[in-house]
Amino acid sequence: MSTAPAKLTQKELEDINAYWRACCYLAAGMIYLRDNPLLKEPLREEHIKSRLLGHWGSSPGLAFTYTHLNRLINKYDLNAILLAGPGHGAPGMLAPIYLEGTYSEVYPNKSEDEAGMQRFFKEFSFPGGIGSHCTPEMPGSIHEGGELGYSVSHAFGAAYDNPDLLVAVMVGDGESETGPLATSWHSNKFLNPIRDGAVLPVLHLNGYKINNPTLLSRISHEELENLFKGYGWTPHFVEGNDPMEMHARMAATMEQCVLEIRRLQQEARSSGKPVRPLWPMIILRSPKGWTGPKEVDGHKVEGFWRAHQVPLGGVIGNPQHLQQLEQWLRSYQPEQLFDASGRLKADLRALAPKGTRRMSANPITNGGLIRKELRMPDYRDYAARLPGPGKASMGNTHALGDFLRDIMKNNMQNFRVFGPDENTSNKLDSVYEVSKKTWLAGYLPEDADGGELSPDGRVMEMLSEHTLEGWLEGYLLSGRHGFFSTYEAFVHVIDSMFNQHAKWLAMCKAVPWRAPVSSLNLLITSTVWRQDHNGFTHQDPGFLDVVLNKSPDVTRIYLPPDVNCLLSVANHCLKSTDYINVIVADKQKHLQYLDMDAAIKHCTKGLGIWEWASNDSGCEPDVVMACAGDIPTKEALAAVVLLREHFPQLKVRFINVVDLYKLTPSHQHPHGLSDDDFDSLFTIDKPIIFNFHGYPWLIHRMAYRRTNHHNLHVRGYKEKGSINTPLELAIQNQIDRYSLVMSVIDHIPALHVAGAHVKEQMRNKQIECCQYAYEYGVDLPEAGDWTWPY
Repeated sequence: MSTAPAKLTQKELEDINAYWRACCYLAAGMIYLRDNPLLKEPLREEHIKSRLLGHWGSSPGLAFTYTHLNRLINKYDLNAILLAGPGHGAPGMLAPIYLEGTYSEVYPNKSEDEAGMQRFFKEFSFPGGIGSHCTPEMPGSIHEGGELGYSVSHAFGAAYDNPDLLVAVMVGDGESETGPLATSWHSNKFLNPIRDGAVLPVLHLNGYKINNPTLLSRISHEELENLFKGYGWTPHFVEGNDPMEMHARMAATMEQCVLEIRRLQQEARSSGKPVRPLWPMIILRSPKGWTGPKEVDGHKVEGFWRAHQVPLGGVIGNPQHLQQLEQWLRSYQPEQLFDASGRLKADLRALAPKGTRRMSANPITNGGLIRKELRMPDYRDYAARLPGPGKASMGNTHALGDFLRDIMKNNMQNFRVFGPDENTSNKLDSVYEVSKKTWLAGYLPEDADGGELSPDGRVMEMLSEHTLEGWLEGYLLSGRHGFFSTYEAFVHVIDSMFNQHAKWLAMCKAVPWRAPVSSLNLLITSTVWRQDHNGFTHQDPGFLDVVLNKSPDVTRIYLPPDVNCLLSVANHCLKSTDYINVIVADKQKHLQYLDMDAAIKHCTKGLGIWEWASNDSGCEPDVVMACAGDIPTKEALAAVVLLREHFPQLKVRFINVVDLYKLTPSHQHPHGLSDDDFDSLFTIDKPIIFNFHGYPWLIHRMAYRRTNHHNLHVRGYKEKGSINTPLELAIQNQIDRYSLVMSVIDHIPALHVAGAHVKEQMRNKQIECCQYAYEYGVDLPEAGDWTWPY
């Protein structure tokens, strides 16, 4: 195959320019017009949207890249998609999507005629319409760009395990200043040229953000080139502002890059050696707001920050601006581009790819269409065999690692495990038995001794939670499956990425043609209550508060108390679609409570009474002891034993919560309990002592409308502690067994006075436990090694 691109004829360049002008006309029309789409009469104020909501600055560059990629799709029968990094660049993507017919196929009322174009224009960035980002309503989109920084990681996620796919991604130069984007350039060290597709980044330097210059546009050509060579890319530059000259340069450069990608892939695939190439990329330097107004009111617009949003902001009520807008729109000569009915002329329509080769109709961008169910082993085969509830301790995540290992083994083309250098720490390292860590950077001899590195690995580890999350999202949205584990305190690094993905899924629920995709499964481990040597910096359970802010249609929170519950929950989550499943389970050894049959029933219900830990059967309890989380469960059980010893007549109901959303009313979350069921379990007038893994107010927030909320007393993390033993940390935050006993005494009137001596004993035990921890560095054995005595 030749690696030299053929030079385009003048006619071919003119056709490309005409197609691009049609895109630019539509993009500008989307921002401004609600009527008179083809300017068959002079423009008037009533033709303009009542609100001017839209962004012009990056749209011409996006449409430019889309147009040239289309040519190569036709020429080489490429399987390609394009992701738009610039946040408000939707006009530059919507325009070619409309021109190639996909938009009208998905939304028949946006027909390929003047009336359909009018509805298309009015809907853009208008109340009740679509946004100025590449939202889920846009065919061909798997990246909205509402928050900047994730375009490259999403692109690589889509390319993994898609060997014939080319993912082109335009990166805005404002976006390139974000931390997540900076780390994602290193994704090229994880792309296997044999089994994966390719990513072609197009860094668009239009020079400005909202009203500031961009860093990469103000450094020298040499420095910029060296920067990306240092990242491991081969940069190709396309620079200028004359459209015809730029078309010629872009055509040659993009074709050269595509041919180079194919050559690199063929070399690796024919040799069977998955070495890391220096993949090509394009640096496109064109004016911001290219082909828009040069000046407005004596101020520079094209090529300056004023082109960022609406270059002409005062069209309604300003005749000069209205006239300037009309001149701008007519400069694209729409009468030469569209026929009398308002449809793109036939010779220009022929430039777009056909069928599913259209990037907007590529099934990869609607990943649920190509998603295949995981081939799952039976999770019950990994069950812990227990001598009885609360008798034995073991690590919860070891068995999960074995389960993930065998899922990987059965799904070596569509399942990956993600984690920031923590899979071994999180006790999931048995996955390496079937697949190593993906690694295409340099190797040292000592790596063979436990490094677990391989270019063919399917375990994705990089110390950038941002990049990992982006990879996983791109992988899921293009039809595959994954599992992500990370430390609890540092999952906050991806708070906003979680937010964006949750919003994407919620919006997809309202888009009927979007097929369900695999859920994003997130294991939060190395939790707050077992930071024996890491200290205060590693103690933060607040991610659950962030999750609770998002739509109940797409979020789920699980706190399995033991290994069998964790296996049951993980099995359920890995089979689910269109959710974000957050699982909280510590990696250290913990008491085990339920055999597999009991665990399945408990997890299916989401919460329930543990009969073996309760003594109120057949009567009303005096107190409800509730809990969620591993350490809180152990401490609550130990408190029940102390209460039985000191107050043998006391009736205690013990409730464990796995599915946290069960606490919300059923009309607020699909998993929520009805008020009748909640009242039956938690009573309508008895004190509830709730021992919780996270911040205590989260439980109050979920249950504030419940009948007995005034009797709900929640214990949780209160930002106390540093280098502590588990029990000492629990004591400092008052979730320990002794604090729980004292809380029961405080909230049962009959024990207020009678329980004074027991309260004294509980305080003394707290002091004794802390003194022992400070002297010996471990918990008092009778407390730390406690097991259920009955």
